Amino acid sequence: MNFLPGERAGAAALVGEVVAALESAPADRRMLARLRVHLDWVQYRQSFREAVAVRRAVDCRGGSMPLVELAIDVRQATRGGLAPALAAALERDPGGVALESFGPLRASVIWGFNALFWQHVAAWEAVSGRPFEHVLPSGRSDANHPQAIADAVADFWTLLRDLEMRNQLPPEIFVLEIGVGTGARAAQWLDRFRELDAERGRGFYPRLRFLLSDYSSRILDRAAEAVRGHREISSFIALDALNPFKTLAFLRYKLLHIHLTNVYDNLPTDEMVRKDGRFFAVEARAYLPAALAAAIAEEFELPAEELARTIGKFLGVGPDYFPDRRRGVEFWQAVWRAVRLEERLVELEDLAAARLPSGLDPAHIEECVRGAPAEVRFHLSTGAVESFLNTVPLLHPRGFLQVQDIFVTDMDEYRQGFRGPGKLDGSVVNWINGALLREVGARAGYDVHFAPFHYRPDSRTKILYTTQRD
Repeated sequence: MNFLPGERAGAAALVGEVVAALESAPADRRMLARLRVHLDWVQYRQSFREAVAVRRAVDCRGGSMPLVELAIDVRQATRGGLAPALAAALERDPGGVALESFGPLRASVIWGFNALFWQHVAAWEAVSGRPFEHVLPSGRSDANHPQAIADAVADFWTLLRDLEMRNQLPPEIFVLEIGVGTGARAAQWLDRFRELDAERGRGFYPRLRFLLSDYSSRILDRAAEAVRGHREISSFIALDALNPFKTLAFLRYKLLHIHLTNVYDNLPTDEMVRKDGRFFAVEARAYLPAALAAAIAEEFELPAEELARTIGKFLGVGPDYFPDRRRGVEFWQAVWRAVRLEERLVELEDLAAARLPSGLDPAHIEECVRGAPAEVRFHLSTGAVESFLNTVPLLHPRGFLQVQDIFVTDMDEYRQGFRGPGKLDGSVVNWINGALLREVGARAGYDVHFAPFHYRPDSRTKILYTTQRD
């Protein structure tokens, strides 16, 4: 059970209502004996959750298991509406329009929507009437906090001076930012670095080679305008955040500083559950609830039976799939608002038999959960691990990787709040398993540390620092 602090007072009443609803629900009593009820406060304005959802379990051979989870989003659940929603969820599958079959979350169609958003973010913003950063909890990105940027420049300057004093400073000073967004942070960072160089007269600025990278060429165009005052030392590179090394292998061991903000939380991930001493993989399939699917088909004058196929084609083409581009974006936004995820738990014989993504092995997971609660659901942070392992080889032996994001740094935090997936405008957001990333880094020869982002009160951002072990 997790609630926002102000909601804890109503927990007892809600639990009582759930128990009463279960007593009157048309469910198999044997199933109720193994039922787990999860009460979550899903903090995202849009999510992939219904108010009440059932997660069933299958064994490693695909056979049904008596284990069932009942997931209730307290934010959506309403008094009086809980009992019928619960009864309906227990009685039948969600139905609606399936967009895919069950499979690993990292392979879900939701990541196709996510990629489409960053490819056509300008079109999305034009229809929604606001920049994507305005949907963040604070209305702006922590990446652009002036004091945080000034401190980051000061830390980097300290490294450069130390290298200079040891006669180890390279002729060219390479810095990389992955996921540049609007370019506002890069512009502030470069402005401050140039000011500091002018004040102290070290001549570092002309030697700087600042690389701005992003998945989307449109975002890079926007960033180029933001740093137009630093064009002589700036380069713009389209790359996949999952594998920066593939594009930048020629800079191996040369980057003195690499920075990312809110990139890891937007990369594909898988989830796993440990309960009763066993591990389960979480599989998902995206679908549209029947009522919402019917409304979309009617609004956009599409045959209801062709809706899933139309969405598949749309993801391959983008907004121009419709003759009227604006109408295409409106269709896209309506579908995205409606998308839900049905989940199931798939028993694993053991971790060695699990089909773990690249960069992870059973030893990583065993060490990560060693001190975790006996029953816990956690992210494998598949994309973040892959990105991390494909980024650190670019670091100079004295260089450092800095990542600002929403990290879970202790496994017990998974019991204290909902950690995703959620929807943030047209993209997907998940918290990152920092505890697992720390273990992955250690086994790869890197120290991974976390610090709070103390520049904004109540910020959930944490800062990851990575350096090569001596």
